[in-house]
Amino acid sequence: MLKVGVIGGGSISEFHIRPYVANKDADLIALCDQNAERLARMGETYNVANLYTNYEELLNNPEVDAVSICTWNNSHAEIAIKALEAGKHVLIEKPLSTTVQEALAVEAAVKKSGKLLQVGYVRRHASNIHVLKKFIDANELGELYYAKASCLRRLGNPGGWFSDISKSGGGPLMDLGVHMVDICWYLMGKPKPVSVVGNTYKRLGNRNHIENLSFYKAADYDASHNDVEDLANAMIRFENGASLVVDVSFTLQAVKDELSVKLYGEKGGAEIEPALAIVTEKHNTILNMTPQIDQLGFDFAGAFQNEINHFVDCCVNKTECIAPVEDGVAVMKMLCAIYESASTGREVRL
Repeated sequence: MLKVGVIGGGSISEFHIRPYVANKDADLIALCDQNAERLARMGETYNVANLYTNYEELLNNPEVDAVSICTWNNSHAEIAIKALEAGKHVLIEKPLSTTVQEALAVEAAVKKSGKLLQVGYVRRHASNIHVLKKFIDANELGELYYAKASCLRRLGNPGGWFSDISKSGGGPLMDLGVHMVDICWYLMGKPKPVSVVGNTYKRLGNRNHIENLSFYKAADYDASHNDVEDLANAMIRFENGASLVVDVSFTLQAVKDELSVKLYGEKGGAEIEPALAIVTEKHNTILNMTPQIDQLGFDFAGAFQNEINHFVDCCVNKTECIAPVEDGVAVMKMLCAIYESASTGREVRL
């Protein structure tokens, strides 16, 4: 049994805790959160006796083999490094860090410790991605040379730490863009990025004055502080000539929310969101194919269960990790280059 602790008790932690409880090879033995009242409720709910308000005390527990880090972005790197130094395997929520320098420090700690670090790119673990990946690996789509992804919320700033740049490291680009950039880059075969052009906008603010519409709110929601961008967009060029265009927002004067991920290749193409569809040509005819699977779209709970199962399997059976620390570093380089390009008004070479 892999004995696991979860650090951080915000809303995302439930999507780690429940899959650990459901995994026959994992034993959830420790929880940590700064909010003592919330921590006590979690301990009672999941029958966990080892409760900590200080993550270093959890890491000092010799029975803990591995941890999930579900804390503010600005603490990811620090906790991951200390966990690795304490001899723990690590599953770290995205993004890996808030700076490239931190990401490189985590990568160095992984190599020094010999322990596993898996980055929480949960979309890689969705069942529709598993299906599409088989087509891509079999060269059914040919070389993927262009991708475009949008995750646009017209009203969706979660407030709290999400909108505090000192804790989040950024707004929708750090929270949503990390998923959009990563899943496209992953499916395109992880080509080497060479240049980035990006823009960010702060025009609409939190918009908490809007009535009659609900939206996702952080566990400790607070609309009084907001210094992150509303919208970010970018084009990333890769060494093999491929390109990726992405835009993400917390709030936008849009008719409706938009979520789309599209990839285009020499022999075929695919759409992942809102539902998986594959395009190809046969006998001089274009075919739009709909795979017959239970989940054509992104299954949030199912993808997290797959992610946790993969992490446990990698720790217990030494299975190769599909979201290693090196990928976390590469994605951080792209995200930070977008912010740099936006602030300087220039193309950034990588």
